[in-house]
Amino acid sequence: MSKQLRKPEGARRFGAIAAVLAVAAAATGCSSGGSGQQQDESQSLEVWIRQDAGSPAAESAEALTKAFAEESGIDAKLVAVGVNDFETKLQQRTAQKDLPDIVINDTGQLGNLVTQGLVREVDREGLAGSADLADRAWEAAQGYDGKYYGVPFNSQAFALLIRKDWREKVGADVPTSWDELTDLAVKFTEEDPDGNGKNDTAGMVVPGTTTRGYLTWWFSTMLWSEGGDFVKKQGDGYTAAIDEPASVEAVEKLQAMFCDSKVVQPGATTADTATTHTVFESGKGGIYLTGPYMLPRFDGSLGKDKYEVVPAPPGADGQAALAEGENVYLMAGSSNEKGQQEFAEFAAAPAGQKIGLGVDNGGIIVRLPVNTTVDGAAEREDPRWDVFQKVYDASGRNAAALPNWSTVRQISSEGLNGVVSECSRDVGQAMGELAGEIDAELEKQEAKG
Repeated sequence: MSKQLRKPEGARRFGAIAAVLAVAAAATGCSSGGSGQQQDESQSLEVWIRQDAGSPAAESAEALTKAFAEESGIDAKLVAVGVNDFETKLQQRTAQKDLPDIVINDTGQLGNLVTQGLVREVDREGLAGSADLADRAWEAAQGYDGKYYGVPFNSQAFALLIRKDWREKVGADVPTSWDELTDLAVKFTEEDPDGNGKNDTAGMVVPGTTTRGYLTWWFSTMLWSEGGDFVKKQGDGYTAAIDEPASVEAVEKLQAMFCDSKVVQPGATTADTATTHTVFESGKGGIYLTGPYMLPRFDGSLGKDKYEVVPAPPGADGQAALAEGENVYLMAGSSNEKGQQEFAEFAAAPAGQKIGLGVDNGGIIVRLPVNTTVDGAAEREDPRWDVFQKVYDASGRNAAALPNWSTVRQISSEGLNGVVSECSRDVGQAMGELAGEIDAELEKQEAKG
């Protein structure tokens, strides 16, 4: 099947929006950009980031935007759009024919933005400093058609946060396999590691909700390390792989954590990350697979000496860890495309990356630098960050570059949630049904190999 992207209603609609914007700008007498939109390099840039207003991350993004304006002479205004309603507000602005110029958002949203026609293609070779940006980060900016639709800005990989004091209390070593990790989780659940005489601790902290596909997000590291996958390449497209033997075996281990050893925290099947963060920091759970952005919070709430950072153990197929991050997206219909590119170049350059690290402003919008000339752990003077960096470099893995991965992630999460919520479910049969749903979605996206 051809890898030509579909032209859904959203893309056709935005083509009309861009045309209207171009006509409206024609009276300025400015040059026309690559999209046909009339250009005016004096126009201010509106920059959106998916952060809550007033948060430390939003303050860091504000510092980045101000530094860019001072450096470039281009006026730029940051808008921190709330985490929970970002997508809704972006669609509202699409309907109003008034998109922001820049959006800093998750790499997982790339396919959704592309299929709606909301972002411009990026010329990787024509971007100043592009050679200094990590290839894995560029991979996360690449669409299903092989073209680039974002500029890498922030990356991250996942590692284990383990209650070191609990591990020492139960006399266990750092786990070197998923089976050993499960054994440690059993000890944390059954052997009263906090010494309060109560049966009130869980070994594993898992965001098992289907909301935003969290269970798939968490499980990816375990699935890949065991040799399984959600989808695999086939011909010019993809096909479901969640029903293959290695995948089924990994899901059976996941189900056992919930149903047999029962090492996950109560209510895990409906828990999102806001809940699981609290479970870990309140001393109710001992092992948490998460990103480096949680270190400052847990240092303050739990204590830096109470937990350790270690890579997730290898599985049957070796070591793997979910890698993701955020891109700077150059939104379609902008009247200052030159300014858009200059902002993206600044954000990815050493100066922008160091601002995003949050060393001087207290907010973290760059977890791991995408610019290979910047040493994030050295800048922060904290070797724990280097654990995450090494995981990202050695075994980080991006989600498949589908036209819309977020939809497949959601479908997968619902299928996985079904087998951990209903312990009598046969995993092999359930994964066969899930594979059928994934294949149907791939057909819908014209990405079925």
